[in-house]
Amino acid sequence: MFLPLRAPSARAAVLLLSMAALASLTACSRQESPPEPIRAVKLQTVGAAPLQAQSAFAGDIRARTEAQLGFRVAGKVLSRNVEQGQAIKPGQLLAQLDGADYALAAQGAQAQVQAATTQRDLEAANYRRFKELRDKNFISAAEMERHAAALKSAQAQLDQAKANAASQSNQTAYTRLVSEVAGVVTAVNVEPGQVVSAGTPVLRVAKDGARDAVFAVPEDRIAQLKPGQPVQVKVWPEEQLLGAHIREVAASADAATRTYQVKASLDAAPNEVLPKLGATVTVLPPERAAGADKAAEAIKLPLSALWDKAGSTQVWVFDPASSTVNPQAVAVARMDGNDAVIQSGLQAGQQVVVAGVHVLNAGQKVTVFQSKYAASAPAQTQADAPVVNAPAAADAAAPAAAPKQ
Repeated sequence: MFLPLRAPSARAAVLLLSMAALASLTACSRQESPPEPIRAVKLQTVGAAPLQAQSAFAGDIRARTEAQLGFRVAGKVLSRNVEQGQAIKPGQLLAQLDGADYALAAQGAQAQVQAATTQRDLEAANYRRFKELRDKNFISAAEMERHAAALKSAQAQLDQAKANAASQSNQTAYTRLVSEVAGVVTAVNVEPGQVVSAGTPVLRVAKDGARDAVFAVPEDRIAQLKPGQPVQVKVWPEEQLLGAHIREVAASADAATRTYQVKASLDAAPNEVLPKLGATVTVLPPERAAGADKAAEAIKLPLSALWDKAGSTQVWVFDPASSTVNPQAVAVARMDGNDAVIQSGLQAGQQVVVAGVHVLNAGQKVTVFQSKYAASAPAQTQADAPVVNAPAAADAAAPAAAPKQ
């Protein structure tokens, strides 16, 4: 049995028609995106400012002549008579090896000298007897020449034995390490009982006399230092200021620190007391040692003003006429504290964005940010409203405020 379909009511038909019309209007219309807000930025007027961070290098005082001392023969260290930091004098015994074997060798060499002396004396006596016989023509000339040659050979063997005995005597003396100069022991490398070979460094001794201030210089500053340039050495903690001049600049960088070692010779007067070896000093470079009355000036910007574009350092330059910003490439020379010293790319009087640089686009319209703490100050226009040395905390909090309608 089939039931007849009921026709839709008038109310349902009207509802369906309304929904279809609304869907058609929604599909045909496009929602417009809200306009991008005009961002507020902090500005700084470009101008020369004095450099705060002055170059100075930390170093220490070292002797100009410093040598590694060692035994000239091998053996077992019997005693070491000095300690690190001890002052020594010429002729002072520093260390000694066990010289029993060398003493026996010297005795054997002396015995060889005695044997060679006896043989030489015997040949000399034979030569005198046969010479008398030759004078009486009892022997031939050839026999006389044979005895003369035997005497010469015996004399040569005696000379060789004496030379060997002198060498063995020197070897025995070499078991005693004796100071040849006055100085200070700066390092100790062996202990009693240790067996060392000939030439092994035993002690390092700094010779008294001329001294150098030795300091390390980074790669970006080494080109500014040349031999002969004047520097000043400030001894810590007495604050004693000494004149010096650069004596030596390393030709290659240290493999570990990648810095260059520089030695400055102290220009001390004859009656002036030199600083102690190992004293900590501060070396002032040539530009500061010259004693310039006026501090150096340069264009500086905070690091928050710099941004990178394809390997090029950029800043945003504000145009007061159009209230827009445009990128400008700059070259950074070095750091001065928390600021970057600009070498080229900017001119005095330009205004640079120092906060919010990573959310800007070329030609974007901006407004100048005004701090709420400066509300009581006279109002400034966009052309003369730079913020110099703005707090770092406000750099990250620059609001994106839309202009009021």
